Amino acid sequence: MMQVFNGLEKSRQPAAVALGCFDGLHKGHQAVIRKAVTEKANGLVPSVLTFPESPLAELTGRGKPRLMSNTLKEKMLEDLGVEALYLAPFAAVKDLPPEAFVEEILKNTLRAEKVFCGYNYHFGAGGTAGKEELKALCRPRGIQVCDLPPVTLEGAPVSSTRIRKALEKGGARQARELLGHPFSYDFEVVHGRHIGHLMGTPTLNQVFPEDYLVPRYGVYASLVSFDQVVTYGVTNIGVKPTVGAEEKPLSETWMPDYDGEALYGKMVKTELLEFIRPEKRFGGLEELRAMILKNGEQARGIAEKEIKYIRK
Repeated sequence: MMQVFNGLEKSRQPAAVALGCFDGLHKGHQAVIRKAVTEKANGLVPSVLTFPESPLAELTGRGKPRLMSNTLKEKMLEDLGVEALYLAPFAAVKDLPPEAFVEEILKNTLRAEKVFCGYNYHFGAGGTAGKEELKALCRPRGIQVCDLPPVTLEGAPVSSTRIRKALEKGGARQARELLGHPFSYDFEVVHGRHIGHLMGTPTLNQVFPEDYLVPRYGVYASLVSFDQVVTYGVTNIGVKPTVGAEEKPLSETWMPDYDGEALYGKMVKTELLEFIRPEKRFGGLEELRAMILKNGEQARGIAEKEIKYIRK
């Protein structure tokens, strides 16, 4: 089981440490982390040093929209084989000169013998030092540095920026190719206007936090996970123009194969598989219901094809 440290706690064993923000844990991030995990065979603890919040947000009060929650990130890191996750308070490291970061944190606290980073990794006060400075500072301290080249797709590096741009255009499939997994979120299920119950098609409502990326408004084929249940869904992201505007962007998902208990208050994982259509206004609830049923069949086909969803 992966240990999670909310701070910088001294490691009991020598470690192989992956460095980065890792927002979204895309294919490039995964390549760095997998290299660190291979060092377990050499007696090193596979570890990750990252931040619980965006450094840019901490510095400016407004960061780039998040691609992944901390809970989803922790679960995926554990699945990748990471055994120690250090969530460093940004305030504790932001003013450290590069040499102090290497000496005090990597060498003395984490007991790093090998560190792994991406091609564009920066550290130290103001983010002024890069991978070459990291190598120069680590070498005399007996720490080996491995910087990985970018993972490319369609001739360009995989990056969080590319993923955000794809999602803002409705490119759920492209985002999945860049991430190596579907874009997902695990927000609490809240009460909506109960329009779904009136239509005989219960839905689950999830509100996007202000710091989370909101994909293009529209309807998506999705996969929904909670407790031991995994089922497909039709997810509408937006402001529900047919039944009245919402104050905040909302994810509303109908699960055709689910007829269990209400999920209010549960943290449910929703994964976007593919964009089906833009958000639009219908003439009334009956017209809306007919379209949702049609979209349900489309979503089922996508889920069966892409995720090998087993029909009940």
